[in-house]
Amino acid sequence: MDTITADDLCFDQKHIWHPYTSVTAPIPVFPVASAEGVNIKLADGRVLIDGMSSWWSAIHGYNHPQLNEAAHRQIDHFSHIMFGGLTHKPAIELCRRLVDITPEPLQAVFLADSGSVSVEVAIKMAVQYWRCRGDKQRKKLLTITGGYHGDTTGAMAVCDPINGMHSLFRGILMEHLFVEAPTCGFHDEWDERYIAGFEQALRQHHHDLVGVILEPIVQGAGGMHFYSPHYLRRVSELCKEHGILLILDEIATGFGRTGKMFACEHAGIVPDIMTVGKALTGGYMTLAAVMCTEQVSKTISDHSVLMHGPTFMGNPLACAVACASLDILATGVWQQQIIDLEQGLLEGLKPCREMSAVAEVRVLGGIGVVELKQPVDMHTLQPRLVDEGIWVRPFGKLVYVMPPYIMNPGELAFLCAGICRVVDELSR
Repeated sequence: MDTITADDLCFDQKHIWHPYTSVTAPIPVFPVASAEGVNIKLADGRVLIDGMSSWWSAIHGYNHPQLNEAAHRQIDHFSHIMFGGLTHKPAIELCRRLVDITPEPLQAVFLADSGSVSVEVAIKMAVQYWRCRGDKQRKKLLTITGGYHGDTTGAMAVCDPINGMHSLFRGILMEHLFVEAPTCGFHDEWDERYIAGFEQALRQHHHDLVGVILEPIVQGAGGMHFYSPHYLRRVSELCKEHGILLILDEIATGFGRTGKMFACEHAGIVPDIMTVGKALTGGYMTLAAVMCTEQVSKTISDHSVLMHGPTFMGNPLACAVACASLDILATGVWQQQIIDLEQGLLEGLKPCREMSAVAEVRVLGGIGVVELKQPVDMHTLQPRLVDEGIWVRPFGKLVYVMPPYIMNPGELAFLCAGICRVVDELSR
């Protein structure tokens, strides 16, 4: 690979718009030379322990031989072919695996380009479901505040409308119904008052709704909150009572991150529609999927066709790597890996609980969160974390990690110690 030059970095700073950044006041970027296992090697020779799994996707680490082999093997046949009117073995095998590992009622699979697009497709499925039943009055979704479902227009409309990153678009987006996010923590004793606001909204507005959409158990980029499985169970019961479709966004939580293969399993419930992405290909390339019950797919298909068809739908290269990633998960090793990550994060982040800058420390499965009392300054904090030899990407008041599953105890301890030192400096 060619070396990144000073001129390259100057061009990057002047012309390339990185995610969630300003081109006039850019946050520092760090050139990458290579990545292996849980290590990111920078162009200047420094090596960082990766705490982000490349935004939660590289669960098996980088440069994994099994995933590499799958990519090499497929690219020698064909890297892409249109999915309209054609099919191929990698897509068939991937969909077969997805049907096998998801809860039994989910039987139909629609392959999408990315997590945001899969949410768009899920919303369109819900709309078409009711239109095909002859009900054209339903137009809204019910969800909770503090949520994040993606950056495309339809997905933005069901993200937190006030405190979320998409508040600038209020008045432009479709307006849906929101109730307060659950206040019951993952381990809290259940009380029916926790669900009262949701239940009232559903009873009052169910005739207007095409569905309910939630991130199960973990609200990701909206604040990294963990809520009670009982809340999700009651949501499912109320949706069934009122005949409302339940859409679960498992893009961040799917494939083992919370300690269950899918977070909905904590509550023992099955949605009508479910989205998955991020870790689907082990972080190798973009791919997502939308799954639904036979009731949803048959209702739509008996009257219409699903009105979505991405150019790169079912990309064979991505599907082949996704199959290899699911093969790794099928060994079951991930379960002990997540247990080890949870214990390591609890122990490693424990010192932060006593620091004055910290509001709360919380851990669930392979997710560790240090919530601060004040928002971070990314211009200073990001380089400081790199100086510690760790790659952590804070946002808002959160310094959080979702490490690759393969991270060993020593690497995890190093990662947590670096976070603790930086947060301690913020507390002085």
